[in-house]
Amino acid sequence: MPRRLPYILFAALVTVAGLLVTNTYHLQVLIFIGINTLLALGLNLLMGYAGQISLGHAAFYGLGAYTSGVLTAHWQMSPWLALPVALALAAAVAWGVGLPTLRLSGYYLGMGTLGFGMIVFIVFREWGSLTGGASGLTGIPPLSLGPLPLDAPRSYFFLVWAIVLVAMALSRRLIDSRVGRALRAIHDSENAARAVGIDTHGYKLQVFVYSAVLAAMAGFLYAHFVSFISPESFGFMVSVRLVTMVVIGGMASIWGAVFGAALLTLLPEWLHAFADFEMIVYGLILILVMIFMPRGLTRGLIDAYERFHRQRIQPAPPAAS
Repeated sequence: MPRRLPYILFAALVTVAGLLVTNTYHLQVLIFIGINTLLALGLNLLMGYAGQISLGHAAFYGLGAYTSGVLTAHWQMSPWLALPVALALAAAVAWGVGLPTLRLSGYYLGMGTLGFGMIVFIVFREWGSLTGGASGLTGIPPLSLGPLPLDAPRSYFFLVWAIVLVAMALSRRLIDSRVGRALRAIHDSENAARAVGIDTHGYKLQVFVYSAVLAAMAGFLYAHFVSFISPESFGFMVSVRLVTMVVIGGMASIWGAVFGAALLTLLPEWLHAFADFEMIVYGLILILVMIFMPRGLTRGLIDAYERFHRQRIQPAPPAAS
């Protein structure tokens, strides 16, 4: 129960926020935080636990969005029927890409995933008859549950965060399972893990597919919320932003994915006042976080609390006689 308590409290906080926040713009920002949390959560498992970097993760985000968008906008398929198709396609592509690519490591793995992301981006932009090309794809219908429409920000907020909470619970169980222990062993030393009989490539492939499915789920939610998608929403800089979310929030931490997604979603909103200096201030904040909290916000805040607690309980030095 103590381990579940933070998740129960977080679910209660999300529910209260959905009930009390009435401003449409604020609800939309919270929805995008939830979508980015799904993206960061999958990538955090891949990078933080398995130690595998991906610079093309936005491609799976785009596959989920475009698959559902094309099926519903062009062929009038129900979004809920398009969802399993989008997830299955992302999983199949991830398996096909990961099978050779995850045998690489370090910079070579980063370059391999980067190349994959660029290829998918070019397909989105050049296949105009299907994806709408550079102009984007319009006419994506909103979601509904039977007669209950989900186009209102409040209802969509609860849908997105319900999925996020389920993904967090599944990820927690994965981390605590035999697979999670194997991934941590791979992260510490892949050669040592292989020496004790762990199928390192198989486990890396599993977590790669899982992270791709979460990204495709985020793409599905994004496409049916904004009703318009374009290739620029799934380009290289989006992949870099996702990696930054994981690093800033804290790798090998579910809460790191939440904090990183929240910070990098809110930061551009807060920096509008700086106009032309927005990117400079944005970069400075990221540099300061990396200098003073190199293990991310989650570990940094825990370390700060532990130092404060030690100082409080430390006995005062005896007075000089």
